[in-house]
Amino acid sequence: MEYAVVAVTPLQQNCTILWCPTTLDAVVVDPGGDVPLIMAAVQEAGVKPVRVLLTHAHIDHVGAAGGLADLLGVPIEGPAAGDGFLVEALPEQSRMFGVELARPFVPDRWLQDGDTVACGQAELAVLHCPGHTPGHVVYYSAADRLALTGDVLFEGSIGRTDFPGGDHQALLDSIRRQLWPLGNDVAFVPGHGPMSTLGRERRHNPFVADGG
Repeated sequence: MEYAVVAVTPLQQNCTILWCPTTLDAVVVDPGGDVPLIMAAVQEAGVKPVRVLLTHAHIDHVGAAGGLADLLGVPIEGPAAGDGFLVEALPEQSRMFGVELARPFVPDRWLQDGDTVACGQAELAVLHCPGHTPGHVVYYSAADRLALTGDVLFEGSIGRTDFPGGDHQALLDSIRRQLWPLGNDVAFVPGHGPMSTLGRERRHNPFVADGG
């Protein structure tokens, strides 16, 4: 798969556009806001979005999901159903964080561990990784050795667990049980900040490094 990353919202959240180079079918992952920026990236890539995917339901990741799905005429899939209470609270989240909520929504498909999402001839595996939120999922392309980790894992850090539904131990378990087995060579796009590899984080991340 090929991809482009667009930083959106005042919180500089990474919205990722992934596409199959053969069919040019694409998915838009975590459209937190700034729809014109996202659409400009879609048009520059010359791809056709077929669905919106969400890693979790915090407003900076989903604020524009409803409006973008309407604009594109595509379904919204993810996160896992454990984030339902956050979806219901999106208007409150938007007021709290000062991020625009274009349109409330309910995902067309709640995802769970072991599901897959098709994108043209490519496929993404769904890994349930609770801790930052109860329903957080990670998307993983085995063929491309690429993961989209949302707010589970960052370069040099991990997701916050002081929001409603957060669980620090569950987050650590998700990283070690779900992500590390994918392999040290796997690159990942986090929800914020620069890309890294799982191997680099296993060596240097002060929160989850091996032996730490």
